[in-house]
Amino acid sequence: MANTFLCGRYEFDLERPLVMGIVNVTPDSFSPDGRVPDPDAAIEHARRLIAEGAHIVDIGGESTRPGALPVETGMELARVLPVIEALRDCGVALSVDTSKPEIMRAVLDAGADMINDIYGFRQPGAIEAVAPGRCGLCVMHMKGEPRTMQDNPEYTDLLGEIGVFLGSRAQRLRAAWVDPRRIVLDPGFGFGKTADQNYQLLRRLSNLRVSSYPLLVGVSNKSMIGRATGRPVEARMPGSIAAALACVARGAAIVRVHDVAATVDALKVWQAVEQGAIRE
Repeated sequence: MANTFLCGRYEFDLERPLVMGIVNVTPDSFSPDGRVPDPDAAIEHARRLIAEGAHIVDIGGESTRPGALPVETGMELARVLPVIEALRDCGVALSVDTSKPEIMRAVLDAGADMINDIYGFRQPGAIEAVAPGRCGLCVMHMKGEPRTMQDNPEYTDLLGEIGVFLGSRAQRLRAAWVDPRRIVLDPGFGFGKTADQNYQLLRRLSNLRVSSYPLLVGVSNKSMIGRATGRPVEARMPGSIAAALACVARGAAIVRVHDVAATVDALKVWQAVEQGAIRE
């Protein structure tokens, strides 16, 4: 795995896992943790996540939950752009969760450090929008689209198909002269995968080898956690932390979470156990 992640104004050492806090400026995201109704509330929530120890804040203006419908470009921009502008000098990296090239260009001009694209930069113009500069790029695997992705997803070779897709998308970015240190890969837990497939993916995550690119994972509060615990979405924090630690133990470099403070503490204890020493 690469030891460095170039992320806009920031350069992260991946010797220790990073925590990405979720800020959804949407009325319909699946989890109430991280869902805020307007830019002002989003700014306040983001500042709380930063105080809790987030290394990156991921801001989204369009829900990507199963069954979600697309949001018009102007509405999405109105939701996220004020948040980026207000947090530009907050001291942590700012990521925007979007698949629209127009949004990518606007938020990068406004000071965003990273683009997190569930479509893996497949939309026309997406690669051209992000190739210049040094913003971090997260390429995610998704089977289908949010509206239909959970309609009986099937795989012949789960890890193989995910690995081939992620590798091919990373290669497309490299062909556009993107520095490989800017690229992280997300296997897409919950995006076109059943609960059983999600757990198979998590169990074998260390076998998902795609060159030397770091892995970013998002399992926080997802239905796979509810499937194992029987808990509703608002009561899935303990299960989410257990899943995040399982991912880190299998090589994940970045965990995308709703509960930043609890995850940061859990990772500190995990590191103390694994490294045999307590690090400040």
